[in-house]
Amino acid sequence: MKNDFSNYKYYENRELSWLMFNHRILNEARDKNIPILERVKFLSITASNLDEFFMVRVASLKDMVNAGYNKPDLAGMPPMEQISAIHEVTKKFVATQYSTYNRSLIPLLHQSGICIISAHEDLSPKQAAYVDQYFEETIYPVLTPLAVDAARPFPLIRNKSLNIAALITQKEKSTHLFKGKNKGLEFATVQVPSVLPRLVPIPNETGYTDSYILLEQIIEKNIDRLFLNYNVQCAFPYRIMRNADLSIDEDDASDLLKEIQKQLKRRQWGEVIRLEVEEKMDANLLATLRNNLNISKEAIYSISGPIDLTFLMKLYGIDGKDNLRYPVYQPQLNPRIQPGENIFECISKGDIFLHHPYETFDHVVDFIAQAAKDPDVLAIKQTLYRVSGHSPIIAALARAAESGKQVTVLVELKARFDEENNIVWAKKLEQSGCHVIYGLVGLKTHSKIALVVRREEDGIKRYVHLGTGNYNDSTAKTYTDCGIFTCSELIGEDATAVFNMLSGYSEPAMWNKLIVAPIWLRKKFNQLIEREIRHARDGKVARIVCKMNSLCDQKIIAKLYEASTAGVEIYLIVRGICCLKTGIKGVSENIHVSSIVGNFLEHSRIFYFYNDGMEDIYMGSADWMPRNLDRRVEIIFPVEDENIKARVKHILDVELRDNLKSYHLMDNGEYHRPDRRGHDAFSSQQQFCEEAMKRDSSNVSRWQERKFIPIWAVTEESEEVFHEDIIN
Repeated sequence: MKNDFSNYKYYENRELSWLMFNHRILNEARDKNIPILERVKFLSITASNLDEFFMVRVASLKDMVNAGYNKPDLAGMPPMEQISAIHEVTKKFVATQYSTYNRSLIPLLHQSGICIISAHEDLSPKQAAYVDQYFEETIYPVLTPLAVDAARPFPLIRNKSLNIAALITQKEKSTHLFKGKNKGLEFATVQVPSVLPRLVPIPNETGYTDSYILLEQIIEKNIDRLFLNYNVQCAFPYRIMRNADLSIDEDDASDLLKEIQKQLKRRQWGEVIRLEVEEKMDANLLATLRNNLNISKEAIYSISGPIDLTFLMKLYGIDGKDNLRYPVYQPQLNPRIQPGENIFECISKGDIFLHHPYETFDHVVDFIAQAAKDPDVLAIKQTLYRVSGHSPIIAALARAAESGKQVTVLVELKARFDEENNIVWAKKLEQSGCHVIYGLVGLKTHSKIALVVRREEDGIKRYVHLGTGNYNDSTAKTYTDCGIFTCSELIGEDATAVFNMLSGYSEPAMWNKLIVAPIWLRKKFNQLIEREIRHARDGKVARIVCKMNSLCDQKIIAKLYEASTAGVEIYLIVRGICCLKTGIKGVSENIHVSSIVGNFLEHSRIFYFYNDGMEDIYMGSADWMPRNLDRRVEIIFPVEDENIKARVKHILDVELRDNLKSYHLMDNGEYHRPDRRGHDAFSSQQQFCEEAMKRDSSNVSRWQERKFIPIWAVTEESEEVFHEDIIN
């Protein structure tokens, strides 16, 4: 009997799967084998992740509920049920966050000489005097207390801003301006200023080398100074989260840039979807907030500690504490590109593979920088999705345009939470003479491609960079990504076609090598999986090994289930969301899913298909999600150079062997660390760091020469080969 792969029972809810991913990050904060400030960093990351999740994903579900949309997701859960489940899981998660903070990290920080004062009552007399003076001189002039009464309505509270709410009563001897205006309890609020550091250093006491107090604690201690004619009955911090998902009708927006600028202003005042309050907040004060913010009880989070743990990222970076962090890894040079060399001559000798951050992203920056100043370069074309605050690539593109080169840049204005930054860069590039385009209506351009057109002795030559990550020199130090430099004529033709499609809406009749979403990519992946199914049914070895950030496309998952039932062996390395379930009898018994959470954020997308021994490998910008396959411009490119194919297979192999930073998706839907009994601890990220530091030009061909026996075909002999290769 044929399985019905549309059945809800075969799928995990996307949002709950993401929450499991965030819990894997929280496990890093709870890992006693990790340096204390690294643990602090991971706890901060879980908090910032959760903020974005609520502002976008939960907000989207709220929009569905408000619109009366009740269609279930692929796991059979309608929006309202999803929201309730999210709140239930998240409240347990937040409790674990603060248990980790209060019971583990704070004591360990104290042992390491770092003291965070948890309440202003705990200050010594010397420290109390210092913070009072700091309040008077630095904080007080910035604050704007807001009272609420008949003449002053409840104020608009900004998204993500930290605030202090208070109940106040009028003093008997008030001045004539206030006498008799109001009686009884009144509500007041003051925003904790984001322009001031939240982590305030204070004089050290009792042997600590570094002591801090949070800004809101200083304001609470001195809050009576803000309401001189009132008695402050109680004061507690709170924070709200608003719907920050932009709603843009591109068909009606005559100027996309102006429309997005307008929508960005509205982001601060979207519907309130979450309220965080201090655990012991006065009941009357909480009721006032809830009524005025119009928020449900389940969306209120009582916090046992400082609200908004993202401040911990500042603590992570404090000076003089290198012993409490991992040593900083310095990305290595690619042995094919030596300092001072002409990068185009290097690429002309053969395709070059880059593995970031193990190998430096500077090579990509130099590619654009050299193109900008090279008199033989005629044109530069590039897509930009997210770039750094002081992007050297933007600067190089601007210089190229100013020198008379043809420069075309697609700046994706709809890159979530980078919209404002991208608008600034788009204007700067236009002012420099670049031709700036904003992509196709209704589609985000998420592809990572740069094209340099160069005049050479034998004619025009095109040099192309294709990658799995953004052209962001900052995040390239912490995100694992892959890229290729090539001067392949066929890929060069495709690259030209991509930019013509983006700038002039000219759809090519065919592609030579590149596979582009949203029209061609889903069909290609379907064909690749279907081919493995045919091989399996013919009794041949059939195998799929894929690495991505997220897997939640129902059609792709159903195809993987079909492949599994046919006998295809499937290994998936999925960092975050995974809606596929493993271990379902007769459905997914041949599917193995792992997730790596380490010091670097796993970001590369790699797709391997055995193809009866011919081994097809693709890399690119797309995950297996509906948005990537159907609603974005994405590029997947083939890996054809045998050296590079061997390296990419090695990357997949090493990551599948990781037993230190990986989790395996179990039959019950939970993620567990692999059993290391009888095996040494092995971290793929550490292995790649060591390999990059050892690699030099003399062993470039080693990837092709080595006897490559991947983990998915492990024997006792292959184990010996693998360990010998690591040592050598």
